Amino acid sequence: MIEIASNISKADIAGLPTDLFSGRIIVIHSVSEVEKAVDYLKNFPVLGVDTETRPSFAKGKSYEVSLMQVSTEDTCFLFRLNYIGMPDALIGLLQSPQLKVGLSLRDDIHSLYRKHSFEPNGFLDLQDYVRELGVEAQSLQKIYALLFKKKISKSQRLTNWEADVLTDRQKGYAATDAWACVRIYKYLEELKCKRQIRVINPDV
Repeated sequence: MIEIASNISKADIAGLPTDLFSGRIIVIHSVSEVEKAVDYLKNFPVLGVDTETRPSFAKGKSYEVSLMQVSTEDTCFLFRLNYIGMPDALIGLLQSPQLKVGLSLRDDIHSLYRKHSFEPNGFLDLQDYVRELGVEAQSLQKIYALLFKKKISKSQRLTNWEADVLTDRQKGYAATDAWACVRIYKYLEELKCKRQIRVINPDV
């Protein structure tokens, strides 16, 4: 039986080692690359999804979503939406019944919809999923820390996602968030199938 705490403090997370996606990261800069990437992604039953938007530090100023990350367990595609827009193949993926796992998906879907309308299908929000198991933690960083005793760095969140060239640290951060969603979901599904999970409620 695996015992999982329902929550964790920021102080406890701070003391954990950092985890980072170590698989392939493929940046999609042009529309011509999108169809090939989506065809590859269609081969996997579960995908992790996330988005990034250039932060605004001026009152009343905001930006459209800049990046969409879609990951398998070992390969993550970074779709640079500020360059390619929302090609038909990408919209098709968002509308397909293929399982797409993310966190706080309402915000991501809303941001993507503002770029191009679509009918979202096949999405599963980890916040709802873990809540049904009795886990109170709702951030990706907290959920990941509870399950794997490692932390996901958030140091790149407020960087410029519309930069001409993304840094290696930006790419690693973006890929890690999408990949972590796949890892969390598959791990919890495995424990559920084996009936080997018990959520406990420590004082945090």
